[in-house]
Amino acid sequence: MSGYERMRRILRWLDDHFRDQPSLRELADLAGLSETQLHREFVRWTGVTPKDFLQCLTVGHARHCLEKGANVLDASLDSGLSGPGRLHDLCVSLEAATPGEIRRGGDGLEIRWGIADSPFGFCLAGETDRGLCHVAFLDSPGDSGDLAARWPMARLSRSEEVAERVAASIFSDGQAAHLRAWVRGTTFQVKVWRALLSIPPGELTTYRRIAEAIGQPDAARAVGTAIGSNPLALLIPCHRVIRETGAISGYRWGAGRKRGL
Repeated sequence: MSGYERMRRILRWLDDHFRDQPSLRELADLAGLSETQLHREFVRWTGVTPKDFLQCLTVGHARHCLEKGANVLDASLDSGLSGPGRLHDLCVSLEAATPGEIRRGGDGLEIRWGIADSPFGFCLAGETDRGLCHVAFLDSPGDSGDLAARWPMARLSRSEEVAERVAASIFSDGQAAHLRAWVRGTTFQVKVWRALLSIPPGELTTYRRIAEAIGQPDAARAVGTAIGSNPLALLIPCHRVIRETGAISGYRWGAGRKRGL
């Protein structure tokens, strides 16, 4: 079992059993590791200790039960929920396709795409001469995601070199990479995605706060829909948006990955 699969199983189990307040020994037995190994691997994948993570789940649930919505997020952050979730900072310049380009569905466009391994499963990356247009996590290397559906008229050219280069830029431990992105989206979606890029590294926010940031405080539900349509996993950090209660949910590539990120 890979480290990612083992950690995903542990996080999912904790989400279901945090009320039992399991010990480090119980978690280690579940993972088939020693306590020291489990502690080290947990911190490496999540950025916090098992104890801190369990505390976050417990506090978040208690606050939710007490319906203290306005104060829950700050309390959750103070408890450690905003531990580092990315390996290094990324600088992303975002350009949107024009309405005409969207209507043409990629006609005359070549998208070079491939699949590479990543710490969070298989990573599909697609790029054009204008920049990255698609990054997604997959559970199977045989899955091409919804790349073709987003650009039905484009010519897709398989290139593992593209995927490996993009994955190296995102997950390497070196200096921050500057990546150009060219995405398909409505004016509203692009506005939301740009707002996500302004979230400071290691911090979390809520759907309501993103709605306020784009000047539409009553559009939290629409913001959630736009976030769910994010075409660039990790680069546009939709994984940093949580509910007012502090609950982690609504990630198109799986709640387990969102917790890890």
